[in-house]
Amino acid sequence: MFEAVEELVGEHAALEKRLADPAVHADQREAMRLHKRYAELTPIIATYRAWKRTGDDIGTARELAADDPEFADEVKELDARRTELTEKLRLLLVPRDPSDDKDVILEVKAGEGGEESALFAGDLLRMYLRYAERVGWKTEILDANESDLGGYKDVQVAVKAKGGAEPGQGVWARLKYEGGVHRVQRVPATESQGRIHTSAAGVLVTPEAEEVEVEINANDLRIDVYRSSGPGGQSVNTTDSAVRITHLPTGIVVSCQNEKSQLQNKEQALRILRSRLLAAAQEEAEREASDARRSQVRTVDRSERIRTYNYPENRISDHRVGFKAYNLDQVLDGELDPVIQACVDADAAAKLAAAQ
Repeated sequence: MFEAVEELVGEHAALEKRLADPAVHADQREAMRLHKRYAELTPIIATYRAWKRTGDDIGTARELAADDPEFADEVKELDARRTELTEKLRLLLVPRDPSDDKDVILEVKAGEGGEESALFAGDLLRMYLRYAERVGWKTEILDANESDLGGYKDVQVAVKAKGGAEPGQGVWARLKYEGGVHRVQRVPATESQGRIHTSAAGVLVTPEAEEVEVEINANDLRIDVYRSSGPGGQSVNTTDSAVRITHLPTGIVVSCQNEKSQLQNKEQALRILRSRLLAAAQEEAEREASDARRSQVRTVDRSERIRTYNYPENRISDHRVGFKAYNLDQVLDGELDPVIQACVDADAAAKLAAAQ
């Protein structure tokens, strides 16, 4: 079992030797690449060595137990530890999403339900902002289109890990499961009869792309400027500062109007466009490789929901993994970890089953 790990042990040792060479650090990009791979392999190697050591200890304990029955309990403890390490190592060897270390751009868009949907989109945004605050991530609103009652027709926010994340523990590793249609069941603020309504909002999460990852040809862009609308002050509403960028080869359209200057809005729009192009390229590559990666719902239709937020019952349900809890108020206050962990565990189990 785990014969393939011996190759990783050799790679880990070679990386350790290379990183000890001062000449390697003259090329910062190469040094960072080596450090990242070394950090990825380190927990695998440490677990593998513990697994082998426990196997040796079991053999010794069994020999001793043959002469002294008091060692029988130690054999049982070591067997349990060996089983635990076996499962941990199997999980560590499951192919990892290469984007798991990345930061993300998260978009929330109102769907069916009019103003109630826009209010719910605002609730989702606050939930994600509070969750990010709880786990120590930084957030930045890139663009927002507010509704008349204080919700959001659509909003884009960048979410970043502070100081870099552990390998495989970036923002994308957690928030990638949030993409899809979120359905709410509650009595809207606009409802005078006290009837429960159902509406929906869409969430799209894409790994944020670096400029070196996505090359954008200026000739492929159509850039339109127009006057901003909605709240924002005199300078925003009376100048042509809003920017709409259309990527002609793909038809992707991105608009930004939050900033006061046309240049700032253009930079924010390009940032969102890069993340969308990277996500599209990754999805295409995975389709060609017949990967079964979970797709995110692009349409905001109540019937295509991934999660339901039921206010009267204080219940949250994730329909993909069968998760259900009755602490909706806490989840909306940012306690999202149990919901996300259920998706992480289900995804790991599916990958593990596919690898066997």
